[in-house]
Order: sequence, then C-alpha cells, then structure tokens
Amino acid sequence: MEIDDEHQQSPSTSTRPQPSKKATAPVDDAHPFDLEGYISNYSGRTAIDRLIHITQTCPTIAPEAFQLAVQHVHQSRDPGLYQQLLTAYEQTAANADLPAPLPNAMELAPLDTVWADETMTKNQAEKVKLEVELKTYSNNMIKESIRMAHRDLGSYYRSVGEYSSAVKHFVKSREYCATSQHVLEMCLSVLEIFLEQRNYAHISTYVFKADAALEAAINSNSGAGPGSSTTGAPTPTAGKKKVSVERQQVQSKLDLATALSHLGQSNYEKAAYSFLKVGPAKELGDWVGTVIAPGDIAVYGTLCALSSLPRSSLRNVLLGNSVFGVYLEQEPYIRELIESYMASDFKKVLDILSRYSTRHLADIHLTQHITELTDQIRNWAVVLYFQPFATIKLDRMSKAFGWTIEEVERHVVQLIQAGSIQGRVDSQNKILYAKKTDYRADLFARAIKTATEIQAANRKLLLRMKLQQADLIIKGHAISTLTEMLARD
Repeated sequence: MEIDDEHQQSPSTSTRPQPSKKATAPVDDAHPFDLEGYISNYSGRTAIDRLIHITQTCPTIAPEAFQLAVQHVHQSRDPGLYQQLLTAYEQTAANADLPAPLPNAMELAPLDTVWADETMTKNQAEKVKLEVELKTYSNNMIKESIRMAHRDLGSYYRSVGEYSSAVKHFVKSREYCATSQHVLEMCLSVLEIFLEQRNYAHISTYVFKADAALEAAINSNSGAGPGSSTTGAPTPTAGKKKVSVERQQVQSKLDLATALSHLGQSNYEKAAYSFLKVGPAKELGDWVGTVIAPGDIAVYGTLCALSSLPRSSLRNVLLGNSVFGVYLEQEPYIRELIESYMASDFKKVLDILSRYSTRHLADIHLTQHITELTDQIRNWAVVLYFQPFATIKLDRMSKAFGWTIEEVERHVVQLIQAGSIQGRVDSQNKILYAKKTDYRADLFARAIKTATEIQAANRKLLLRMKLQQADLIIKGHAISTLTEMLARD
C-alpha cells in the first residue's frame, strides 16, 4: 500500500514543521558556540536549514549566520530560500532584546538577482525537459525509462525545494521498479526527503519497506550461480563479501533514520538503542554532511541514553561500544559528560549541560527535546544520588548539585510526588527521609495472600470432585444435545 495520496494531503510534506515560538539561546563565555566550526560539518540543504534555525535561536550571532546562509543559498538551486532566510532574520531583529539593533539584512548580504534569474531559468528549462522525457517514455511504454524519468523528476523537485512533488514522483517510480534494488533506492530517496523535512511520523513506513527490499535484494544476489574459476571472474566469496558491505551500508542508514524518527517522536529509550546500533560513519556514505554529522550521533545517542537508561547498562552500551566510541571522539565534551555521570559527579554533569545548551538548542533535530532531555537527566541524577541514603540533609545535596537549598527542596518534592523517590521531606529541618519498608510485615502479607489463593483453589477442586462423585457433571455431547433441543423449541 503506497501513501501517495496521504503525502499530497498532509501539510507537513509541503512545509517544514515550525514551532510556534523559538527558544533563544545566549552565545557568550559561559555558553560558547563556534558557528563556523559547527556549520562546516554540513553541506547542501541541511546547512541552510540549520543556519536559518540558528538565525532565529541565537540573536547575538544572527548577522554571521545570515551571511553564511546567503553564501550557501547562492550555491543551491532554490532562490526562494533567500526569502525564508530574510523573513527569519527580520523576525529575529524585531523581537531580539539586544543592546544594539541588528544590521539591515539587505545591506548585510543582499541576494544576487542575476544569479537568481539565471537559476530560475535553468530550473524551468530542466523541468520542461524532464517532463517531456517522462511523457515520451510513457507513450512508448518503456518501463525502465519511465522509472528513471520519475526518479530524475523527484531529484529535481527535491533540489528546488518542492518536497511534495518530489515524494510523489519517487513513490510513483515504485510502480515501474523491476528489481528489489530499485525499490530500495526509492525508499532511501524518500527517507532523505523526510529527514530534511523533519517529517518523523512517516519515516518508519519507508524503513519497513526498505528492510523488506534489502532482504529481497540480498537473497536474489546470494541465489546467483557459483563464480567461474576463469581468471578475472568474481568468486562466490568475493561476491558475498561485497553484498555484506552493501547491506551494512544500507542498514546503517536505516538505523539512523529509525533513531531520528524515535527522537522526533520523543521516544528516547528506543532512540538511544537505535543510535547505538548505527555503524561507522563511512557506512553512512553520502548522508554524512547532507543529513547529519558524526558528532550529532554522539550527542543524540548520549543524551537519549542518559535520560532513559539505568546506569547499570550505560557502561556497556556507551563506553563499551567501540563504534560509538569513535563518534564520541568528534565531541570530547560528550565523553566528559558520560564519565562525570558514571562517577556520580552530578554537579559537573549539570554544568556541562548548561555550558553546551546553546549547542543543543542550535540543532534542528534536538532543539524541541533538549529541555525535556535535560530535565530527565537531572531527575535521574537526583534519584541516583539519594538511593544509598536513609536520611540526608538538603544542604549536602545542594553542594553536590550546585543548587540552593530551596531549589533542591523543590526538585525533591516534585520527584516524590511523581513517585520517583520514596521518601518525605522535613521542611523545617531541611532533611530528606527515605520511607522505611517493614520487610517482616511485607513477608507476612504476601504469605497470607498466597495462603488465601491456595485455599480458594482447593475449595474449587473439592467441589468438582464431589460433583463428579454425584455424577452431576454434564459431558460435552450432552451440552450439544441440550443446545439443539433448546434451539428446536
């Protein structure tokens, strides 16, 4: 079942989801953010999208982000991106609470109108050419050529930002796919569009289709005849090795798409395990830079894991994962965050999260979730810190977390109300007491409950035995006969 009509009707396929109000993030000594170093990890459309987001999120560096974005726009095929960028910058300039007003956008980095006119002319000419080719192939009923024409039109519409039309043509090419490899290519192309759009809800559908196509493609390749012994001919072993490498490359992309889908839908535990399954960066191929940077995988995976997984499993899944360890090298502060968390240095954990909060808010996939992720990590830290104690003074916790006593009391009370901490707070003496469990009374209660259940079961068995002795048990065929008699009456 294809979802062509669904994509045409859904507004999320034609416009990117934008939050109603952008959170603003400072850029200063306490919250450093290297804009040029950050954006150098990306290229193409994702670089422009991220710069537009940074323009809205970080007013203090909005002029620099605007200038960099204009440079990337002039390297794209969509002059309309300049208008989106200009609107974002003007909104930031109007709403930003800064000591001095931001420079005028048109004076800062104007649009090259000559380039814009030439690009639009070339785009129109290519569109007409591709549509004529599709019409010609359709009239001649050349199946493979029709598939390639739809694929080329999908790629064209994607490059000019018309995502709804791009998805339509990619999905349409499915009808003319002759092999599983063709279906797999179509699914990966659609997944790239959904990731660019941040349309997380539909990603799982095409991941499922791509998985099925991948298995079919591998089975068809493994079913080929044995290699010839003639010099220069591929051997069966070499063929299997090549198939294995291709499978790993595709599987890593599907794992990444699944992870981003879970993250986008706030399913952080599943997102953590999916990010930890992603293979080495070289297996992601052309998705590195155009979809995501290797450092992003380290950030997303770690934050999701710390917010949702128990500490007992973190050492194995994070520090014991050699592939994920390579990603951690891209963001050294993330490894420091993990080590501080594992060492119960929670004050340092919260300091790191605060220091790099601008880096997290500036990320288009993470910005809507970083507040919730930080809250969950903080809550886990408070719970873990209190676990060994029967009683503890709140001023000791305030020193451990770098909070005031009032902040500690507020957080602890919230966790007690949520059921995360089993305890009570003495507000007068500022002491947190753990609830004491009477294990002896608990054992007696469970023993009485079990005895009651056994007694009830024995009564039922004795009743059945007496019914059988009195020959009052109705057999199955008797029930059928009685039912037929009642039906006739």
